[in-house]
Amino acid sequence: MRDPREELAERIAGEVALSEDPGATLRKWREEFDVAQTTLADELDVSASVVSDYESGRRENPGIRVVRRVVEGLLAVDERRGGDRVRQHARVLSAGFDQDVVYDLREYAATVPLTRFYRTIDAEEITAGTADTVAGHTVINSVEAIKRLSSEEFYRLYGQSTNRALVFTDVTRGESPLVALRVVTPTPSAVVLHGIEPEGLWEHAPALARADGVSLATTTRPLEELLEALRELP
Repeated sequence: MRDPREELAERIAGEVALSEDPGATLRKWREEFDVAQTTLADELDVSASVVSDYESGRRENPGIRVVRRVVEGLLAVDERRGGDRVRQHARVLSAGFDQDVVYDLREYAATVPLTRFYRTIDAEEITAGTADTVAGHTVINSVEAIKRLSSEEFYRLYGQSTNRALVFTDVTRGESPLVALRVVTPTPSAVVLHGIEPEGLWEHAPALARADGVSLATTTRPLEELLEALRELP
């Protein structure tokens, strides 16, 4: 497989180049890397106002040289912090997924109590399952996964162990993820539906989860905050 750092750099640069609003795309990636404007400015040896002007569109669209410097700056900051963003990208690539389908796929060094997992992402359990721990998680764009993944690819969402939590984002009521899981065996230990309150849940969802022995929960924590919180797990 190609070097994940190089792959990620090309992906960011390509998105910026093809974007109708390059400044907004640069801002999105800076925020994805959790890098402040002042930190990026220091890395690039420019003033914070220069970074702000590019992101807001006050300066003309950045050329390839500017984009390259920004991308290299973000990756350099990430490396000094331990390389979490590049490793996350590498995990998704190694599992054979695009990162607009799977946001994160990770195995833990030790099992984590399900109560701690839910607490970490501010999730509320709706239905208890048969497992009380998880050994990993996968965060999935539910719409893209259902549109684009085959049943075999869907199974790969489990990574190395089915004792994991599958977190589905872009959920309206939860029908599609739960129905899809019914035709894929075995089942995960937990399913988290992201972006809905418990009262907005599909009425049949708890019964389907109970039938399969799956813990079911919901969370409305913003996606970037959720992904950041999951990095705290071992």
